[in-house]
Amino acid sequence: MATQNPGQPGGDGGQDVTVTEVELLRVMVSRQGTQVSAQWAIHPQIKRDLLPEEWKKVADLMARVTALVGKRFAQVLDQTEPDRPGTA
Repeated sequence: MATQNPGQPGGDGGQDVTVTEVELLRVMVSRQGTQVSAQWAIHPQIKRDLLPEEWKKVADLMARVTALVGKRFAQVLDQTEPDRPGTA
């Protein structure tokens, strides 16, 4: 996706600058009812460029990130929408 940024300061000599945005890494947390899941994705070119041991390190770190983000999301959700049974 390309966007125009007129009026942005920089060394462009007063010209419009075209900025290309590329999503390199994504962490997505979603929920269905009370079930929370966290997933991550990496740009395919980055995955191809990594050595096997580098890919393993990235995968391990991202597993930790998604676990932390998912846990925190679940905590906030529990505080916002507590699903505690009532008393009869």
